[in-house]
Amino acid sequence: MTKIVVIGAGITGVSTAYALLSQGYDVTVLERQRYAAMETSFANGGQLSASNAEVWNHWSTVVKGIKWMLRPDAPLLINPLPNWHKYSWLAEFVSNIAKYRDNTVATARLAISARRYMFDIADREGIEFDHVTRGILHIYWDKPGFDYATKVNEMLTDGGLDRRPVTPEEIASIEPTLHGKFYGGFFTPSDSTGDIHKYTTGLARACERLGGAFEYDATVARIDRRDRLGVSYMVHGGDGKGVEQILQADGIVVCAGSASRQIAAMLGDRLNIYPVKGYSITVHLDDERSQSAAPWVSLLDDRAKIVTSRLGDGRLRVAGTAEFNGYNRDIRDDRIRPLVDWARELFPGVNTNRVIPWAGLRPMMASMMPRVGKGRAPGVFYNTGHGHLGWTLSAATSALLAHIVADSLPVASRHAA
Repeated sequence: MTKIVVIGAGITGVSTAYALLSQGYDVTVLERQRYAAMETSFANGGQLSASNAEVWNHWSTVVKGIKWMLRPDAPLLINPLPNWHKYSWLAEFVSNIAKYRDNTVATARLAISARRYMFDIADREGIEFDHVTRGILHIYWDKPGFDYATKVNEMLTDGGLDRRPVTPEEIASIEPTLHGKFYGGFFTPSDSTGDIHKYTTGLARACERLGGAFEYDATVARIDRRDRLGVSYMVHGGDGKGVEQILQADGIVVCAGSASRQIAAMLGDRLNIYPVKGYSITVHLDDERSQSAAPWVSLLDDRAKIVTSRLGDGRLRVAGTAEFNGYNRDIRDDRIRPLVDWARELFPGVNTNRVIPWAGLRPMMASMMPRVGKGRAPGVFYNTGHGHLGWTLSAATSALLAHIVADSLPVASRHAA
């Protein structure tokens, strides 16, 4: 049977493993953390949002990044200290501004197709993940913001999305708990939300039922690209010592999030992924008043770049901001505080006494398009670089990647005898 090693057990890696197992491959997943979905797939904003498919490659993003550079609470914060990786990524980001419209439309189409794959999988495998299907409401505080969103909406509808403008009165009707004087909004009834960690860990268990193997606490050290691919990795035990293991494989799929850049270098590929840090808070709704005052409809405040998702009766996820600060995972109070203040302002009845902060590194390609396909060496594949839309896109990109692998490495391989 054809042996595939998937590197990374976040949402994309586990989705890729499931798609390959469903086609009959022998799959082992290597994950450097102790469990699946412990990094960027742990506590994101929760939105399954085709309505957030607009890529960031626009001159307005560049202007905002420069304007906000010295504001520690800015929605988009760029550390100005010189760094070759960061500035080469930003230069490539600017070069992709010309593809802004085409990439936005393509992303919307991919996000819409991903829904069918993901919901079918969840139903088939019985995965419960606090899925809420009440749509996503984008809110705008002024006319310039709404007018810009109208232009974006034309691209999203060209991509096949059912998304409509709404008045302030309709906003109040769609989500009655929301406080604020808004100019208008856009509502996407087909979008939804859920707990990415619950889904990913549930899908990992489904992979194990299908015969997939997971190696945790496993850090890839090197990859030998001779006849078969030899993946050397260190398994770290409780004593802090590492034991080297080697896996022989017919193929490798890199789904390692922000670490994909380093793995790609081992394989002779250049993958210009940058870790863009995002923050979230999980507000525990411990009393009936807070539960009644928290929204069920998912929101995106375009001015603050903040999103919300209701995770069952007892939790509200509030997430946002983008920070260009390398592989820094620090949870900064000056980045968390705006999320708490925003929640208190727009939902004054919610008690924010018990809030759990988190930060994760979004793996972003400079084009804002995921890297899905073959590497330079035979048997090497990539499904990574999904940025802020990994949760939204990975079911579709994993299905696409499985077909690409099947074309290059059929299940009835030379080692199947």
